Amino acid sequence: MSEELKTIKELADELGVNKQNVQYHIKSLPNKERLKNEKGIILLTIDEQNFIRAKILKISTDKVLTDKVLADKVLTDKVLADKVLADKVLADKVLADKVLTDKVLADKVSTDKISTDKVSTDKENNFLIEKIKIQEEQIRDLKEQRRNGKEQLDIKDSQIAQMQNLLDQQQRLALQDKKLLDEYKSEINDLKALKMPSQETEFKHLDNQYKDEVNALKEKLENLQEQIKEQKRIEEQEKPRKWWGLWRK
Repeated sequence: MSEELKTIKELADELGVNKQNVQYHIKSLPNKERLKNEKGIILLTIDEQNFIRAKILKISTDKVLTDKVLADKVLTDKVLADKVLADKVLADKVLADKVLTDKVLADKVSTDKISTDKVSTDKENNFLIEKIKIQEEQIRDLKEQRRNGKEQLDIKDSQIAQMQNLLDQQQRLALQDKKLLDEYKSEINDLKALKMPSQETEFKHLDNQYKDEVNALKEKLENLQEQIKEQKRIEEQEKPRKWWGLWRK
């Protein structure tokens, strides 16, 4: 058997797919006549092998791009959710500051009242004490909300890290596919004199299309990394101040 001829199984093993996948693309070959060995097993020529390789490689590249689009959507949804959560944390901090300020003023009024007016009634004192208790309860509730908000932000950071790992894996797969395509291109150039004009045009088109897709993937990944850095910077700037720091003031 010539080393240039391969069976369906040999080509499937080489490409890491099943035989049915290769058989499906055989139907698209321009030449409907198949070579067979002495056992009646179909043999594929170099041109037929390269044709099927290009078809399978294009399907693999399209899947990587689809997964990338889905990952971009998940990340966009996460950024929006983080913004809503950050706005809520900021609003809670403003409310906590107001409650704390009211408590300080109430304490000052209570102290001044006791020192300057010894004839205050028990009813007025009880009212002030009850108001202070309510405000202290509100402060405890706000502190609990802040803790919950921090836990949610930590979960989101973990999701971002997982998504980044997924994108890194997809990029490595894309680079492996490009390397494989370059090897196929080298084989095609060696057999250029044997190839049909239509096949040569198709391979050049696939090569240019793959380069454009790889460049687009790189650009999207860079934009994604910039968005993650910008979000972390915003989160660092918007971290709420410690409530006890305000108390000491």
